[in-house]
Amino acid sequence: MSATTAPVSRYLPQRRKWMGSLLHHVIVAGLGFVMIYPLLWMFASSFKAPSEIWTNITSLVPQHFTLDNYANGWKGFGGITFTTFYINSFIYAFFGTLAAVTTSAVVAFGFSRIPFKGRAFWFTCMLMTLMLPAQVTIIPQYIVFSKLGLLNTFWPLILPRLGGQAFFIFLIMQFIRGIPHELDEAAEIDGCNKLSIFTRIMLPLISPALITSAIFSFYWTWEDFLSPVVYLNNPKLYTISLALRSFADPSATTDWGAVFAMSSLSLVPVFILFIAFQRYLVEGISTTGLKG
Repeated sequence: MSATTAPVSRYLPQRRKWMGSLLHHVIVAGLGFVMIYPLLWMFASSFKAPSEIWTNITSLVPQHFTLDNYANGWKGFGGITFTTFYINSFIYAFFGTLAAVTTSAVVAFGFSRIPFKGRAFWFTCMLMTLMLPAQVTIIPQYIVFSKLGLLNTFWPLILPRLGGQAFFIFLIMQFIRGIPHELDEAAEIDGCNKLSIFTRIMLPLISPALITSAIFSFYWTWEDFLSPVVYLNNPKLYTISLALRSFADPSATTDWGAVFAMSSLSLVPVFILFIAFQRYLVEGISTTGLKG
């Protein structure tokens, strides 16, 4: 091999690696753009005039930039502004998430650390609920809450979460299984009961799993449409999902600019939550997946 061909052969694998990495990033960026394009189109359309939304659908840049869609959309309907809908959504998402994550942590600790008769059977039953569609239980729950006189309130949305949710229970259990039992034994020697072990030892150690569960629960609760549309009939109790549905009136002209504007604003809390807790979300998922 000559002296001129030696450097070329030495840098050829590095060049191939660099070209492969570049091609990989280009493909990923292209697929990512395709996935978020509907959101970009919705956000761009929220700044377009109503007459331009369906005539200039290929461009993401408005020909005539306007903020009237946000002003008109925030006025709401029936004298109820979107401030009320935002407050209702935050109430539902906050208390629903608090109830689901708190009780799921308690149930997960019981399955993981407290031996009791039939634990394997009840754990199997809990996992089987993951395969049970929500539409199957919505009718019996509606009948129960109707008998209790709790319809048209937030109670039917929050109370079913007090028993924990199977996905969060399993996720937190996987995290707890990676914590040594010696910590429990040391705490019992110091005089701690099960409640003290859970509150003083387990809760601080499983905080990544709790934050991950809280983020998922908030996402799913914030975008929930089925439960509010079944139990809520008073417009003053509508969440954002119901309010957006009310904007689209098939019997009249729909203000699509206002719909897109309020839909864009509805994504702001979710986006802020993801940015603020992204590190905890990745940590909770990765560490939970490693526990056996």
